[in-house]
Formats: sequence, structure tokens, C-alpha cells
Amino acid sequence: MARTPTGTIHSVATALAVAKTITGISNAAEAVVSSVGHGYSVGDIVLVTSNWGRLNFRAFRVKSVLADSFVLEGANTTNTEFFAPGGGGGSVRKVANWVDLDRTMNHNSSGGDAKTVNVKFIESDVEIALNDGFTAVQRTFDMDADMIGTPAYNALKTLSETGADTVIRRRTRAGAVSLVPATVSFNEEETLTEGQIVTVKGTFNAQNISTRYAA
Repeated sequence: MARTPTGTIHSVATALAVAKTITGISNAAEAVVSSVGHGYSVGDIVLVTSNWGRLNFRAFRVKSVLADSFVLEGANTTNTEFFAPGGGGGSVRKVANWVDLDRTMNHNSSGGDAKTVNVKFIESDVEIALNDGFTAVQRTFDMDADMIGTPAYNALKTLSETGADTVIRRRTRAGAVSLVPATVSFNEEETLTEGQIVTVKGTFNAQNISTRYAA
């Protein structure tokens, strides 16, 4: 069923726990991560750093756990051309604290579009287009300027000042979730428009692609 943005809650991770070492990741429809004594629970959100480039700096939800391993929900690593068997080592950090962003509006996204490179070989009269990945994702929004001093305002300000890694969580009213690693830029200069509330501006600069979960 189609939906509207109404009721969507955005949150930022204000703290990531101490990194746990990844000794290996399986090739599976949902990857199993080996990490001794990780201490994670089902439903935790983790940020993965991996020597598998396509898994590096991605955020996932923990689907199931054993004492020394856990499953990354939706992390398909079956393609051994992309995910060389025996690899995947690195580290993982759990989101230790979330802050919901209250009184925001005018959320917009850009990027994520396919990139192409046009090539013309000398013997041909016709150019061809080659796929060349995707453009960087950026999300922008406005916040009520009078939120100054609140946990949400302070979280954005701190993340912007420090340039710290964070994870952006978007939860729809129906329960669907999207996660994307990002950094934050927060502009405290007030925007004054006649007939509208005074706002400040925030930007999420995505550091990878989103991971989406259905409701």
C-alpha cells in the first residue's frame, strides 16, 4: 500500500560503542559475522567496517545471535566475486544511543542515481554508456529554530562540530526502517520567511547506501 511521509520519525546515533573485532564473515543470503564475545542482542543496529568493500561502512540490524557470532539481517554476501570466501574481517560498532529529531520539516533527498561514463572507440561512430556506480546521497531538512537547547538540537550541533560518524534511522508510522551511515552538517543561521516559522538547516551526508527493512 502506498504511504505518505506523515508520522515518520528520524533519529541520529549520538554514540557508537567500542568496536568489536570481526574475525570472518560467511558467504550467505544473510551474512553470519564471527566476533568473539560480541554481547549484541537481536534488534541492535551495528555499523560494519570490513575488508569486503561492498560491505564496508554499512549499517544493519542484528537478526539473531550466538555467543560468538551474529547474523546481519538483509546482508547478502553469496556472490563470491564480490565477497571473496574467507574474507570480510574488520570490526563492528553497535549504536549505543539514539536521539529522535523533533519538529523537523521539508525533508529532501538527492543523489543515489546511477552514474555512467560515455565512451567512443576510435573505430566506431557511436558512443556507448558504461555503468560507473552511483552518486553520493545527501538529505536535507529544516528544524524549528526554537528547538535550541533540546537533546535533538544539541545532538545535531555536536555531530556537526566533531564530524563524528553516525547512523541515521528513519522509521515510518507503519514500522518500516531505513538506516544509512552519515556525517552531519548543521547550519544554525536562522531562516526567516514571512508567514512561516523560523528554521535552521541540517544536512546528512551519507557515507554509503541505505539498508531498508519492511514493516
